Amino acid sequence: MKTQTQQLLKQLQLVGQQLAILIDPDKFKSHQSAAIVKALPSKTDYLFVGGSTATAQQTEACVKRLKQQTDLPIILFPGHYQQVCRAADAILFLSLLSGHNPDYLVHHQVASVPLLRASNLEILPTAYVLIDGGKPSAVERVSQTSAILQSNIELIVDTALAAEYMGKQLIYLEAGSGAIYPVSTEVISAVHKACRLPIIVGGGLKTQHQIEQAYQAGASLVVVGTAFEQQFI
Repeated sequence: MKTQTQQLLKQLQLVGQQLAILIDPDKFKSHQSAAIVKALPSKTDYLFVGGSTATAQQTEACVKRLKQQTDLPIILFPGHYQQVCRAADAILFLSLLSGHNPDYLVHHQVASVPLLRASNLEILPTAYVLIDGGKPSAVERVSQTSAILQSNIELIVDTALAAEYMGKQLIYLEAGSGAIYPVSTEVISAVHKACRLPIIVGGGLKTQHQIEQAYQAGASLVVVGTAFEQQFI
């Protein structure tokens, strides 16, 4: 495997209150790429590319087209190991710790290694924790796992700490695409107080006020997807 620079990981660890816009390749239309980039909030730090049902071909086409339009780092947010795309800058190497399906704990990760070894992608070891957002999410359906109730803060914190003890570098608290309500500030704050890892928060964030609340509670990086993509679908 080629040496990874870990530049993005250092940035995620050291710089707070960052913003990523999530682009789902399954919904992406190449002729809209210039308009998508033009519509990005001025404070956007990263583009995340990925989705629960996107194909490898859709992912590659999306990344390459966006690369023609912007110099922002593109980080893969894969729903399947085949969504590895060499044209991106980095990949969230996700383990779904909130579920008990071995496919998403380790099997997809092992299957992705030949693709990753042949790439220059910066690998970001990330614990992925599904939090109930008020409706079943695509991730729950595809992974056949259940989200943790937001009221079960102790289990969420224990899961985050398990991730830290396992050597993960990032924690992603995910309420799911189009969630009715986002991950609560109580949950974010509890994880932030207990865990030393940077916290990514996504799902259901629709307003600037909600984003600011997530930052104040301890989120290092906020991900906005559905609220942005609704401008184009």
